[in-house]
Amino acid sequence: MTKTTVPAGVNEIQLRGRVSSVPNQRVLPSGDRLVSVRVVVPRPPNPARPAVTVDTFDCVAWTARAGDALLRLVPQDQVEISGALRRRFWRGESGTMSRVEVEVSRARRLPRQP
Repeated sequence: MTKTTVPAGVNEIQLRGRVSSVPNQRVLPSGDRLVSVRVVVPRPPNPARPAVTVDTFDCVAWTARAGDALLRLVPQDQVEISGALRRRFWRGESGTMSRVEVEVSRARRLPRQP
């Protein structure tokens, strides 16, 4: 009998969806460049929740390679994103705030459907 090692945890995500807005690039006070884009992914039909038909994900690239890939996208492009889910915290006017984002490690535009 072979013993298999199970990893302590896995944080990997893969999305395929539609770019809904122009990618946004910001340079942070630290000098780091942040590129973000919103991706809309259709949900399969669910009779229990007929009004919910899509999920929208904020995708953020911290590396130059992933950021450059996001900057080449335009609204309505079909895209495949690989990365990890991250929860980011910051201080706002009403206290500590947070958001869950997809940290992009790879992005590629998919061929347009006829």
